[in-house]
Amino acid sequence: MDILATPEFWVAVSFFLFLALLFYFGVHKKIATALDARAAAIAKEIEEAQSLREEAEKVLADYRRKQGDAAKEADDIVALAGKEAKAMATETSRAMKEQFERRMKQAEDKIARAETEALRDVRAAAADAAVAAAQSVIAGKLTAKTADKLISQGIDTLKSKLN
Repeated sequence: MDILATPEFWVAVSFFLFLALLFYFGVHKKIATALDARAAAIAKEIEEAQSLREEAEKVLADYRRKQGDAAKEADDIVALAGKEAKAMATETSRAMKEQFERRMKQAEDKIARAETEALRDVRAAAADAAVAAAQSVIAGKLTAKTADKLISQGIDTLKSKLN
């Protein structure tokens, strides 16, 4: 009976008794239940993580699509702005040309009116000078007898034209 006196024997006996007590109180079931619950919780977290990942991938794909749409829209806006700028430049050029032609026509008309007015003024001045010269010549050479003769001729001419 040497075996009963060894500490290893009593450690082994106490170990098996401890295991039997654990088995008797159903600790192995509680441990299994706890491990199953822990595994279920981990599986649920994995499913949630996968669904979150799928949702994140959808959001990422949506943002990439929106980014592509925004880039396309920006390109369209730039192209439209270029077309509008070209059209505006053409319209401005046409308007400036029309305004230049209109002002040239106004200037030409104004010059023509000024020439006509200047010609009329020159003619009027020439006529006044001629009348003044004629008056001075006639006044110097006209006698009373000649004046009466010219008046009667003018009256006779006027009577013949009126009848």
